[in-house]
Amino acid sequence: MSTSIKKEKPYRIIGTTPIRHDGYEKVTGKAKYGADTDLPGMIYGKILRSPHAHANIVSINTKKAEAIAGVKAIVTAKDFPLLMNSDLDFSQVQRNPRMIAENTLAKDKVLYIGHAIAAVAANNPAIAEEAIKLIEVEYEILPAVINLKDAMKKDAPLLHDNLTTIFREDRFSAGQDTGEKSNIAGHIQFQRGDIEKGFKEADLIIEKEFNTETVHQGYIEPFASTADWNSEGRLTIWTCTQGSFNVRSSTANILDIPESTIKVVPTEIGGGFGGKGVGYLEPVAAVLSKKSGLPVKIIMTRKEVFEGTGPTSATYSKCKIGITLTGYITAAYHYMAYEAGAFPGSPVGGGAMTSLGPYKIENFLVDGYDVVCNKQKVQAYRAPGQPTAAFAVECIIDEIAEKLQIDPMELRLKNVARKGDRMPSGPILPEVGTEELEKAMLNHPHYNTPLEGPNRGRGVAVGFRSQAGGTGSSATLNVNSNGTVNIVTGSIDLSGTRLSLAMQAAEVLGLNAEDINPSVVDTDSVGWTGGTGGSRITFDTGLAVISAAHEVIKQMSQRAAILWEAKPEDIKFENGKFSYEKDSFTFKQLSGKLLATGGPVTCSASDTQGGLGPVVAGNIIDVEVDPETGKVDILRCTAFIDAGTAMQPDYVDGQVQGATAQGIGWALNEEFFYTEDGTIANATLLDYRMPTSLDLPMIESVIVEVPNPRHPFGVRGVGEAPIIPPLPAVANAVSNAIKVRMTNLPLTPYSILKALNKI
Repeated sequence: MSTSIKKEKPYRIIGTTPIRHDGYEKVTGKAKYGADTDLPGMIYGKILRSPHAHANIVSINTKKAEAIAGVKAIVTAKDFPLLMNSDLDFSQVQRNPRMIAENTLAKDKVLYIGHAIAAVAANNPAIAEEAIKLIEVEYEILPAVINLKDAMKKDAPLLHDNLTTIFREDRFSAGQDTGEKSNIAGHIQFQRGDIEKGFKEADLIIEKEFNTETVHQGYIEPFASTADWNSEGRLTIWTCTQGSFNVRSSTANILDIPESTIKVVPTEIGGGFGGKGVGYLEPVAAVLSKKSGLPVKIIMTRKEVFEGTGPTSATYSKCKIGITLTGYITAAYHYMAYEAGAFPGSPVGGGAMTSLGPYKIENFLVDGYDVVCNKQKVQAYRAPGQPTAAFAVECIIDEIAEKLQIDPMELRLKNVARKGDRMPSGPILPEVGTEELEKAMLNHPHYNTPLEGPNRGRGVAVGFRSQAGGTGSSATLNVNSNGTVNIVTGSIDLSGTRLSLAMQAAEVLGLNAEDINPSVVDTDSVGWTGGTGGSRITFDTGLAVISAAHEVIKQMSQRAAILWEAKPEDIKFENGKFSYEKDSFTFKQLSGKLLATGGPVTCSASDTQGGLGPVVAGNIIDVEVDPETGKVDILRCTAFIDAGTAMQPDYVDGQVQGATAQGIGWALNEEFFYTEDGTIANATLLDYRMPTSLDLPMIESVIVEVPNPRHPFGVRGVGEAPIIPPLPAVANAVSNAIKVRMTNLPLTPYSILKALNKI
């Protein structure tokens, strides 16, 4: 169920609900996912993983494994040229090929339980499984640090001997090397005004510490990749990924071969949520294929997904906010430390940029720390770094409202950041619907319905995301003789973006969405395109599609001019019709005449503009807590999003509801439970507790539409911001219900009973 708060828009297609083009194949099971690749002569790979959280690799002996009948190839780190020829540059952490290589197969050290060491390809998976058990690895076990607090101690064992802290005042700069050796890989800082003066002006100051645990993205499909390295030196990879061009570039670097010799074919993807932005299997499968001369497929087990791929960070933060008795924030300080896992690169930058984003604060300091420890290298998860950052800030805002006896939404509106204010990271805030969304929350029936009964509480929270995107996308439009149009892009479709791109083309060309045939193709068949992440595809790739569509109109106008013996600039195009004086052709009519007027019309465009602009989301959540068991029931949940312009409202609802469900799971149930030696004790979907339909109410979504001026149709990204507010909203609701302020997630029955002094 959803409602929409919007302005009238003069669009024919945008805002409607066409059927998605890939729907039939998805619901009938015909869609091909990563594990569905099947090639003649294909063999199967398995990976040996470390049983230790931290150890030097003294030796690897593969002779016994090689002797097994049916074993075709074995690979270790020495087969990766990049690992043998260069040192890791810790100042470059984002998609650093050397770091990806060391995470894909350990060279000298294992850095977490599950770290890949070697791989075998054999005639069938059973033989490969038997062979990896016979690979003999001699370890020198080292002291391990399993969490960030231990890792940050002065006398903590170092994961990397040459790792020094890099200080940044800009998330995207190279930064300054401090020369200090520690497990603190990075320190990012944003500040403005005079924070000491601001706290002196405050009538009330609240300061608290907050902790969250490691959580998994929860995608259904395990990683699966197939590689075929043929005798001519051409490598083809079929893989489930969020970025086929990222896979191509990292594989080329790791294997020291030209990108031009690699073709990456993206399969359908069974969820990613950021976790499949980096690959783990492709270089391994590639070398096994080269050695064996046969195609090789590797599919991770669910246990391998938990142990050998990237979840999101566990975090510790300390937040302090000062405010006047009249409800105006005078100063804020937010210290945050995020676990990066075995290699640098946590999403602490995303948290630091946005935690104070909904508010106009003149005096603040944000310190963010990126900390390595003996866990899996973390990866992105919807709005990376931002849910846990907002958890701290929004919980303190709620407590301030309680102590000052100010309505929580009124307090937020008093301090709301508006267009023209500066974001915490420095840039001027463009037009975004923070105020409109907060007013919608304040005036919503849910917020104004009394919550009756004992042990019940209501929580609210707002989440801000300064979406970057801007990595570039390419698109090609081919006009068919029957007036339909094929769209070719390299943007992996995670959530219905084939349809959103088709709708934008249809809007420009005056066609119906059903007249557009969108497809996602391999890296040889389209221009370079960044990965699907940052909620950028409908926006960034959409702009490329729009540019190409306008070029189609330009070229078809030239063809019409030939037929009418007119000047191209005199041809008018409106609502799918070309006209000149009293003559006209519909788009479809003119399409049938293209071959007679110069040949087919094929237009390509790329978009590299700098980012989507910010997005804001909010939650109102009611809970009931059983004081005897600590169990929390979600009674009602209303989720708000400023979508800019809702391209397809049903899909916006789906993104909002899905992200909200994930955020509720993060708040109440989900965590990796590590034993003292670094083993994940709950590395199955039976033991890792994600919410089911029995745990959730119907989630109502409210779509606020404040058009994004950076896009011709006002589009914003909607896939990530809705996961931010559930963490603090649930925590605020539970705190209000039990009258104890909860500052650690997840809010398990144990933690609640402990807070109530019942255990």
